[in-house]
Amino acid sequence: MDRAESALSRLRTACSAEKGQETVQASPPLAPTHVGVGRTVAKIILFGEHSVVYGYPAIALPLRNLRMTARVTPTPGPSMLASLGWSGPLDQAPDRFSSIVRAVEATLDFIGRPDAHLSITTLSDFPAERGLGSSAAAAGAVIRAILDAFDVEADAEDLFELTQTAERVAHGHPSGLDATATSSATPIHFQSGQATPVQVNLATWIVVADSGVHGSTRETVGHVREQHERSPETTRPLLERLGEITQQAIADVQLGDVQGLGRKMNEAHALLAQLGVSDDHLDALTEAARAAGAVGAKLTGGGRGGCVIALADSAASAARITEALGAAGATGTWVYAPHAYEVAA
Repeated sequence: MDRAESALSRLRTACSAEKGQETVQASPPLAPTHVGVGRTVAKIILFGEHSVVYGYPAIALPLRNLRMTARVTPTPGPSMLASLGWSGPLDQAPDRFSSIVRAVEATLDFIGRPDAHLSITTLSDFPAERGLGSSAAAAGAVIRAILDAFDVEADAEDLFELTQTAERVAHGHPSGLDATATSSATPIHFQSGQATPVQVNLATWIVVADSGVHGSTRETVGHVREQHERSPETTRPLLERLGEITQQAIADVQLGDVQGLGRKMNEAHALLAQLGVSDDHLDALTEAARAAGAVGAKLTGGGRGGCVIALADSAASAARITEALGAAGATGTWVYAPHAYEVAA
């Protein structure tokens, strides 16, 4: 049983108290009396996508100005959802909202109100299915909004487990990276379920470019797993090298070695392409970025669609790379300044 799914039992046990021979059981929270609000953010994986699933390290950067916001209000019933241009009864939501549905169910179980009826709205500054962590961000924001509406507190571990419960519906076997990074205030080093902050000392800009093509992390993770099971002798060295690059990149990030970091980004993209998770459009975008002066460029996230990231050594270079990526077919771009922890549209 998931920790999130046993949370209600733990909550009730913790809230009960004995008075002599009498046991007083805490009542579940009443219906929400105010609008609950929850916020998370987008994320990019600088290094370690796919290899992180096998226990190798990853570096992820939260994009603090690309927000996911959820609002929750009580309703007589049934529960309703408005998200990504769709609205209707929660129990009739399309499959793409299955992780949000699971987040609602798990959180209401956690607080002891599985019978509550809610009106849920999400608003995102970034597109879904682009490798930016939208499913984890949406689930995390909805979880926080429900908790806020009922004035129930949850610690970081419970928030993580609730989000992971939803992520398993979206991705099957999530590493936990997205659940952590989309609620982090700082860049993180993530490995085997453990996250630690990473100090960034880079005078650089990262251009994030949307290919305009939906990606499916579940499908690409499944593809790599199939490759790993069928041909471990060729797949494992690629994953090991991705892990080595990531570990080495931590020093580049901390010491400010922009050129070294760029070379590793280029190598990482080539390795991911060998794993079969890039495509012609992503390859073309990374090539366009390098031709425009990017120190390095690679896909970020699951691949086969989604986004690429390009490293620039100046604001002027970032502007040129942004223009080149648009000309190469990117449907949207954002510029992230790791040293300033900000995103500019």
